[in-house]
Amino acid sequence: MNHELKIVTTADGSKTIYNAEVGELYHSRNGALQESLHVFVNAGLNYFLDQNNTKEVSILEVGFGTGLNFLLSADACTINHINLNYTGIEAYPLAAQMMGQTGYNDYIPAELWASYLKHYPGALTGSVNINNNCLLQIANCKLLDFQSGRQYDIVYFDAFAASRQPEMWEQQAISHVEGFVKPGGVFVTYAITGNLKRMLKALGFSIQKVSGAAGKREMLRAIKL
Repeated sequence: MNHELKIVTTADGSKTIYNAEVGELYHSRNGALQESLHVFVNAGLNYFLDQNNTKEVSILEVGFGTGLNFLLSADACTINHINLNYTGIEAYPLAAQMMGQTGYNDYIPAELWASYLKHYPGALTGSVNINNNCLLQIANCKLLDFQSGRQYDIVYFDAFAASRQPEMWEQQAISHVEGFVKPGGVFVTYAITGNLKRMLKALGFSIQKVSGAAGKREMLRAIKL
């Protein structure tokens, strides 16, 4: 096990991981579960599905981390019979053993959790079927090294905070991500800064301020025009 990583409990009782090397939690200390549901599932996935009459959706996550965003999205899509094609980008993937200690089985059906743990190692090398509705692949690389011929309906931008990982929030990184977003696609992140808004506007996105998860006044949602 990587001794730089430690499982901790957040304010809503759900667990996340503290990365001592970066000096940052993988999720908000105010609640990993509530943040994932609010910022990504509700403001991202559910918003897109409300705006589009579709039974298929593709998601690109920058910063796959513990997989919580995927698990909650996969559960929502399975319940609603939506086919989900999900790609995560993660330069430093967690060991399956640590993933199994997060306790996220409390928030999703047992069969989804079991299939995720079983297929997680395979997702790091290619696409795997988690169930009949959900396809998962995890690109084990840095963001700027990620390449794909696919464009996505939704981007979950869940990198560490700019104070800890500034290169992920710079023009080169955001421009790289923009190339993977379909017209009409949705970009969501827990952060909202003037610099990020200006970059996304310059890249052809319309900006929406959305109420933030617990502990944050606002978050950002952007729509590619």
